[in-house]
Amino acid sequence: MTEEVKHVLGISGGKDSAALALYLNKLYSKDVLPIEYYTCDTGRELAETYVLIEQLEHELQQPIKKYQDKNYRSTNEENPFDYFWKRYGGFLPAQNARWCTKNLKLAPFEAEIGDSLAISYVGIRGDEDREGYISTRPNIQSIFPFRKNIWSVDVIKKVLSNDNVENLAKYYKEHITSNESFEKVMDLVNKSISLSYSINQKLNDLLDINVKTFNKVVFEWLKTTEYPVGKLDYFPLVENDDILVRQDIFNLIEESNVDLPNYYLPREYEIDGEKGKYFRSRSGCFFCFYQQKIEWVWLMEQHPALFEEAKKYEKDGYSWIQGESLEQLSNPERVKSIKREHLKRMKRRYENLQTKTSWQDEILGIKKNNNTSDPSWLDELLDAEGDGCASCFI
Repeated sequence: MTEEVKHVLGISGGKDSAALALYLNKLYSKDVLPIEYYTCDTGRELAETYVLIEQLEHELQQPIKKYQDKNYRSTNEENPFDYFWKRYGGFLPAQNARWCTKNLKLAPFEAEIGDSLAISYVGIRGDEDREGYISTRPNIQSIFPFRKNIWSVDVIKKVLSNDNVENLAKYYKEHITSNESFEKVMDLVNKSISLSYSINQKLNDLLDINVKTFNKVVFEWLKTTEYPVGKLDYFPLVENDDILVRQDIFNLIEESNVDLPNYYLPREYEIDGEKGKYFRSRSGCFFCFYQQKIEWVWLMEQHPALFEEAKKYEKDGYSWIQGESLEQLSNPERVKSIKREHLKRMKRRYENLQTKTSWQDEILGIKKNNNTSDPSWLDELLDAEGDGCASCFI
């Protein structure tokens, strides 16, 4: 009999988690995959984030639960971020001290789950090579439906370990299909992990033969463990071999009744008589320290009131940007310098491309088009996505 296992999906306000919710809702009925949607609200998100959540609730036809720290809820503090900011004595979070993600995203989620078994669906795409900053609680198992390999690193390490070869071979013998080479599969299964043959090589070799067969084998192994997926009689994603990349994410959103948050769309700026485009690359707090400097300029010019709010947090001597305060960044000459450097980088990328597209033309002020399928716009977005917390930005 299947133990009770929760299926949960966090909505950060980013495009990837929104697309994952739309994707799974379209693919599986609620009887097959009864997902609970939630968001961990920091109270300092851009307005577009809350619009996205409302639209998703309508599209999914179910509420998105709001998780917040229970201690914050018992105070009169205006928002969760300020509550923890004051507890940390005005110390601002940074890449090497991410107390915001820990206290505002992971802790409320883990508190709500408690000791229950839970499967957490994470929107890391098939063109990303990362796991993200996610919960490592043993009763919470992360699944990555957009990827060729839907399983987390800890599962793969155990399944493909040299100590598990005998079990791996047994499960493969039960699930190898008629159109697969038995000898080739078994040769790979029995090949030991070594300095000359890494676990990633073995993983990719087995996935290249048949993703679904590999998933079935992992599922059989999970049934012998305490992992939440192993407590299920049936797990539909075992039969799914889709791989979704950036453009697929935009397509999912554009084909739905959910709007892509406006902060993703390029806005025009002018510097030295030339025109460039900037935009916000991520969801999360409007003052996120992972922002590029051009994004801080975007915030200052597109949301000046929020920029001024972000500056107020720097009054105790801490700054959002290492070595530079927002007061210094907002100096007109400094703003011009940041725009020049950004435009130079975009021109360099444009010149390195073999073919020109409408968006690259727009970078150079030739014509206007905000098409999200244009390569250089997506490339810049991908560059910016490389850093950050999965809990906040996906």
